Amino acid sequence: MDLTVKTLEGKDAGKVSLSDAIFGLEPREDIIARVIRWQLAKRQQGTHKAKGRAEVARTGAKMYKQKGTGRARHHSARAPQFRGGGKAHGPVVRSHAHDLPKKVRALGLRHALSAKLKAEEIIVLDDLVANEAKTKALAGAFASLGLTNALIIGGAEIESNFKLAAQNIPNVDVLPVQGINVYDILRRGKLVLSKAAVEALEERFK
Repeated sequence: MDLTVKTLEGKDAGKVSLSDAIFGLEPREDIIARVIRWQLAKRQQGTHKAKGRAEVARTGAKMYKQKGTGRARHHSARAPQFRGGGKAHGPVVRSHAHDLPKKVRALGLRHALSAKLKAEEIIVLDDLVANEAKTKALAGAFASLGLTNALIIGGAEIESNFKLAAQNIPNVDVLPVQGINVYDILRRGKLVLSKAAVEALEERFK
């Protein structure tokens, strides 16, 4: 499929052909959901922790004598049923990450890109270069392109002025092409690709 390439000023700069093998798939929500779940689980900290009965600081003495009180037989005040006792089966520090085959991850990215193209939410820019690191100027250029909520993907390196100017604009993320991921693509409204990013993606999935 052919898309018109735009400049930051909103002018036409020719056309680019997008590969159907990457951008022309029929999006599958199940694959996209699997990849997003894998991404979010992998970055979850997992530092939640509750103390068990072996860890709480309470006396180890028997609460009261075994017989003759008419009460239940108890030993430790650290048992979970008592106030101040340890937590039974509480959370422990652990990793929430799980495995996902590399082919499924790659397929999820292609389906996410295809979903964006199908929704007509992909814009291809000629180059991501700013003359000066001024947020106001770049925000004006984005407004003229209708970019209020967008993920912008550049080439292997993001030009420094563009990166500095874009980082203070709310709801706009800028990533090099190697950082492209399913979660960020679907989290933002528009997907903006530079010509270098399109070439890199086609090379990656060739």
